[in-house]
Amino acid sequence: MPGAREHLERLAAHPRPAGSPAERDAREWCRASLAAAGFAVTAEPFSYSAVPGCAATPALGLAGIAIVCIAARLAAVGHPLRAALVLAVAGVVVATAGAWIARVAVTRLPWGRREGINLVATRGDGQPSLWLAAHLDSKSQPVPILLRAAGVTALLVVWLVALVLAVIQAALGADPAPWPWIAAAGVLAGLPVAASVVGARSPGALDNASGVATVLRAAELAGAGVPLGIFFTSAEELGLAGARAVVRSRRYPPARAINVDGIDDAGPVSITYTGRRPGALLARLVASGANLRVSRLVPGVLTDAVALTDGGWQAVTVSKGTWRTVARIHTPNDNLVALSGDGVESVARWLSVVIAEATHTAET
Repeated sequence: MPGAREHLERLAAHPRPAGSPAERDAREWCRASLAAAGFAVTAEPFSYSAVPGCAATPALGLAGIAIVCIAARLAAVGHPLRAALVLAVAGVVVATAGAWIARVAVTRLPWGRREGINLVATRGDGQPSLWLAAHLDSKSQPVPILLRAAGVTALLVVWLVALVLAVIQAALGADPAPWPWIAAAGVLAGLPVAASVVGARSPGALDNASGVATVLRAAELAGAGVPLGIFFTSAEELGLAGARAVVRSRRYPPARAINVDGIDDAGPVSITYTGRRPGALLARLVASGANLRVSRLVPGVLTDAVALTDGGWQAVTVSKGTWRTVARIHTPNDNLVALSGDGVESVARWLSVVIAEATHTAET
């Protein structure tokens, strides 16, 4: 039985852009490992548009910069009401377009079509009530994910501050706010978001060879008789396309899913979620582990659990690390030099206990 380190070495030897030979090799390694652990494994092709995954985030950054600057200019020359309307209307349009792009465009947009393959494995009779998930593909960006997430949050804050100041200026006839500084803040906040273009320079050891290795080890350690489902998705880095395809296919009724994404050697284990709080699943996880941090997912960060939650699943993402971990993700430094696999092994052992307890509860 391969250990955590061997899984990592086979998975993170090279960058794994969606659809690449390296991703195919990683998928074949997972297929063989799961078959040896008693799973029935199938490859499920799907089609998706790469345009949202490649262009949506940079476009959001550029749009945010432009809207804040236009509003600041209008308010500075004595048209605060127009500035407020620009900010309010643009906010609604961007939010609506963003939701459509995230949930619909990646599967239906006719441009930039590509083919992907999800690996689906099941063990036991019937549909599993518990699934583990992790994405196989990797990507790089000029800025690490930590800076991108900070930029998204800062851009939202600048946007709201500008809207409030424009309304106050229009309603009370107050002196103009320091609009050039607000415009400058919008530019600084939006630049790391606009710079988040997709590349292929990261081996993706943390993101997400570590998550895949954790799922493989947890499935192996849980024992051959324990029923379980596993998704290894492709094109997560291109708009959660693989997970969106799982939901859209309707082959699998909504159940509970533990997505594993980014397991470092050091740091606490974090559990994040979006949408309605998945109380029952969180209670199961918290009851079985110590020193767990539970929170909502940070704006600007996307995981496969988001797509599953949108599809009606109870889904969370399990991660382990510190801010230094996040700073390595999507950079060439996300390699095995700084990752031994000790965290992968410890989280996998914890998840194997969660799996066994969940199965026992379902049976009783």
